[in-house]
Amino acid sequence: MNLLTMENVTKAFTDRVLLDQVNFSINEHEKIGIVGINGTGKSTLLKIVAGMENTDEGSVTKGNQVHLRYLPQTPEFEPGTTILQAVLKDNRTEMNEWSIESEAKAMIQRLELPSYDEKVEHLSGGQRKRVALGNALLAPVEILILDEPTNHLDNAISSWLEEYLIAFKGAIVMVTHDRYFLDRVATRIDEIDRAKIYSYPGNYSEFVELKAQRQDMALATERKRQSLLRTELEWLHRGARARSTKQKAHIERIEQMQERKAPETDSSVTMNSVSSRMGKKTIELEGICKAYGERKLMEEFTYIFLKNDRIGIIGENGCGKSTLLKIITGVVPADSGTIEIGETIRIGYFSQENEYMDDSIRVIDYMKEVGEYIQTTDGMITASQMLERFLFEGSMQYALIGKLSGGEKRRLYLLRVLMSAPNVLILDEPTNDLDIQTLTILEDYLDHFDGIVITVSHDRYFLDRIVRRIFAFEGDGAIHQYEGGYSDYLLIRPEAGVEHSSSDSSAGNDLKTDSWKTERTLKFSYKEKQEFEVIDDEIAALEAKISSLEEEVAKNASDYGKLNELMEEKTAAEAELEEKMDRWLYLNDLNDRIDAQKK
Repeated sequence: MNLLTMENVTKAFTDRVLLDQVNFSINEHEKIGIVGINGTGKSTLLKIVAGMENTDEGSVTKGNQVHLRYLPQTPEFEPGTTILQAVLKDNRTEMNEWSIESEAKAMIQRLELPSYDEKVEHLSGGQRKRVALGNALLAPVEILILDEPTNHLDNAISSWLEEYLIAFKGAIVMVTHDRYFLDRVATRIDEIDRAKIYSYPGNYSEFVELKAQRQDMALATERKRQSLLRTELEWLHRGARARSTKQKAHIERIEQMQERKAPETDSSVTMNSVSSRMGKKTIELEGICKAYGERKLMEEFTYIFLKNDRIGIIGENGCGKSTLLKIITGVVPADSGTIEIGETIRIGYFSQENEYMDDSIRVIDYMKEVGEYIQTTDGMITASQMLERFLFEGSMQYALIGKLSGGEKRRLYLLRVLMSAPNVLILDEPTNDLDIQTLTILEDYLDHFDGIVITVSHDRYFLDRIVRRIFAFEGDGAIHQYEGGYSDYLLIRPEAGVEHSSSDSSAGNDLKTDSWKTERTLKFSYKEKQEFEVIDDEIAALEAKISSLEEEVAKNASDYGKLNELMEEKTAAEAELEEKMDRWLYLNDLNDRIDAQKK
C-alpha cells in the first residue's frame, strides 16, 4: 500500500537546484536508504517528506491515517526538558497510556543515556542525538524518517538499532553513510544525482551493482548515438539539400541528436597522497594515565607508533577515545606519563567538530590559507585545482563558507587537513557527515598514504577497510590491543571467550601467542578437518567461476535477457564465495588457536 507520494517536485536554494521535477514514493514496509554526495539535497528530501520544508513546484500526497516521525541530524530541545520528557514527547496515546513510560525508560537504558531526570542541555551532542533517536523509535507511526541515525552511536548500539529497524513494521526513509547498516536494513536505495532521483531495489551492495549496470547501459546507448550521428553527418556533408519535407525532417532529427546531452559520469574525489618525510622517531607514549574525578579513562598506557601503523580505536561513548587523541595532539594534558614526538613528525588532526570556519570568507580563500600552491605526487598544483579535485567546482569555490551544507563543510575541512602534508593523520569520527563517495575516495587515499593513521570510528566498514590493529577501551582504564580490523576483533574479543593482550606489555606493540588460548581444549571435528583440507581449493574454484562470469557479462552487455541471467548466476556465486570466506576465517582462526594451544 502506498503511504506517501511526491510528484514532479522541484526545490532550489538561490541558484542551486537540489531537486528537479522528481518523483518519489514510500510504500508500506519499505526501508529506503537515501544516498548521494554531500550538498545534493538528501536532508532536504527528508524534510519535504516530513512536511518541514515546502516545495517550489510539484505535490506531496500523504494518506490521512499515515503518521510519521522525523529524526534531524542535529536535534533541538526546549530548555529545562529532562531526558524522560524528551523521549516521551508526542508519544502518548490512548492505546499506550499505561505502558509508554516504562517503554521510554527501557529505551533510555538501551541507548545508554544518563538518569531519566537529567536535563537535556547538560548532555553532549552525541547524547542529545540518542535522546532524539529514542523519541523517534518509540513513536507510534507508519513512517520513520531518520537523518544520520548512526552518528555518535557506538558499535554495540548500532548493531542493536539494526535489529530494531529490521523488525520495525512500518516504513523507513533514512540517510546514512554506514554501508554495513544499509546492507542489513535497506530494502531499496534511492540516489540523488544531479537533482534527479534514481531508485534501485535491494540493499547497498545490490545498489552498487545495479548502478554500474545502469551506467554501462547509458554509455552503450551514447556510443550508439554517436555512431549513428557520424553516419547522419556524413550523409549531410555529401550534399543533401533541404528540398523536400522528408529531407527537412531528416535534418531536424540530426539537429536533435546533436543537442542531446551525453550521460554524465560521477564526479569523484581524487586525492594524491601528500605527506612530509618521517624520521626514525615517531610518537612514543609511556605510562599515560587520565581520569576525570574517580572515573579512569586510561591507566599506564604505553605504545610506540610504528611507521605506516594503521590504528583503530573503539569503545563505548564517553570511554576516553577522543581524549586519547587529544592527549597525543597536546590539546588535553595527561595526568601522568610521557609523550615524545619525533622532530620530523607533522600531525594532521581531523577532529569531531570542525575547526573554526569564518562563514563570511570564500571557499577558495579558506584553502589559500594553507598555501597558494600545493606539492603533490603529480607535481605542484594550485589551491583552486585541488578544490576541483575535491568536488568544489567553478562558482562553488567563490561561494561563502556560510552557504555550504554541513557535509560540504566537513569535506572542505578534511581537504584542508590532508593538504597540510601531515605524516601522521589523526581522524576523530571521520565518517560522520561525509557522504559515501567521499569516504570511498578517502579510504583509497589512506591506502597510499605514506605515514601513520590513527582513527576513532564507529563505522565498522571503515575500520575493516583501513585499520590493521585495534585499540579497545574495555573499562576501568584498560586499553587492549587486537590484530586486524573490526571484524577480526569481533572474533577474538573477550565476549567471544578469548583472552587478549595487555596494553602494558614490554614494547606495547606485540601480541603474545598465548593470547589465543581458551580454558577448554580445542580441536577440529572430523567434518571440520575434512572441510579445512579442501576449502582453499573450493574458494579458488569459485573465484575462477566469478571471473569467467564477469567476462561473459562483458560479452553480453547488449543482450539484456542474457545479462540478467548471468548477473543472477554471478550474484549466487558471490554469495556462495562470501559464505566460504566466512567459513575459511572461522576454520583458520580455530586452527591457529589449536596450534597455539599445543605450544
